[in-house]
Amino acid sequence: MSSAVRAPEFSDRDLATIVRLVYEKSGIALHAGKRALVSARLQKRLRQTGVASFRDYVQLLQADTSGDEVTAMLDAITTNHTSFFRERQHFDYLERVVLPPLRDRSRVTPILGWSAACATGEEPYSIALTAARVLGDEAARRLRLLASDLSSRAVTRASEGIYRADRLSDLPRHLVLKHFQKGAGVPQGCLQVSPQVRQLIEFRRLNLLHPAPPGPPFDFIFCRNVMIYFDRAAQQRVIDTLERRLAPGGHLFVSHSEGLNGLRHGLTWVAPAIYQRGES
Repeated sequence: MSSAVRAPEFSDRDLATIVRLVYEKSGIALHAGKRALVSARLQKRLRQTGVASFRDYVQLLQADTSGDEVTAMLDAITTNHTSFFRERQHFDYLERVVLPPLRDRSRVTPILGWSAACATGEEPYSIALTAARVLGDEAARRLRLLASDLSSRAVTRASEGIYRADRLSDLPRHLVLKHFQKGAGVPQGCLQVSPQVRQLIEFRRLNLLHPAPPGPPFDFIFCRNVMIYFDRAAQQRVIDTLERRLAPGGHLFVSHSEGLNGLRHGLTWVAPAIYQRGES
């Protein structure tokens, strides 16, 4: 007679340790209602690492001097739900208001953007497609777009630019025909973003609670649908970083479900969930 294999038990102590580690490493605040989600998503990590219990897994995390298993844990827990042109008004504003003055700026000055929580890539590719429409043939020469995420798994998927065809069903057909293609290594039923668009983006794993990447300031930053997972202290740290990295006159796009109410900043509200840094 066969018996069902019991799933490892998840004690309050194990949960508390994992919640603390997740907060320390990512700023994500997991409340008590996330117990079932955390348990379910870490079951696979237990099997992959060969440990028998959550207690053993916690000990593995605490002994992880390389940070590899902590990264794998964060990959397993973090949610990367997104879509092309999500919150479409932002891309309309980018096309109508933000990009034209940057296009008309000195032709030798690059246009710098940052998708600061890029998930599986739909957001930065939507930005790149919008910029390609505004800049035309100059896009490859003028635009430099950084796309980053905490999840190394998401960044890898994003850099590949491969999506199921049904994920593109809401895009205009002419856009899909022009910028997505089949090719060697692309699974059946999927399409890949064209090399011309992919070359506009540098994908990188970054933690928003760590210092921002060095370099010149960004003309615009998208940081959407990520601060809802942070507590107020972590949100303030992120906003401080983003504001410092904006160029004078630069724009910050956040999610309509977030906003900056209650946070300290010197940005000016210019449209729903869009803020601008002063010119000086």
